[in-house]
Amino acid sequence: MALATNPKFYCENCGAEVPLLAKSCPQCGRSFTSVRCPSCGFTGEESLFRRGCPICGFSLKKAEKEKQKQLQQKQVSQTANETGGLPSWVYFLIALAFTAVIIGFFIAM
Repeated sequence: MALATNPKFYCENCGAEVPLLAKSCPQCGRSFTSVRCPSCGFTGEESLFRRGCPICGFSLKKAEKEKQKQLQQKQVSQTANETGGLPSWVYFLIALAFTAVIIGFFIAM
């Protein structure tokens, strides 16, 4: 999965993807005067958002990196379960054998 290198902008009116420096939507013609953060809803000039939202810090790069990190952690845990775990019946037999040894020890006393 490739990380997004540039933020994507969408028209609030029609939902069409809009180029970064567009002054109006190429689909519906609505003109743009500000940018709105999809996370916290802060609205301001585009220049304020060059490194992410100035209020909450949201940026697509951070969001994509976090999503990729969570996916990698999920894959690692699935791999560990598939390769390192024993079937539950093995644990049951071990517990049963351990219990028999303990009971045998107390009976022999």
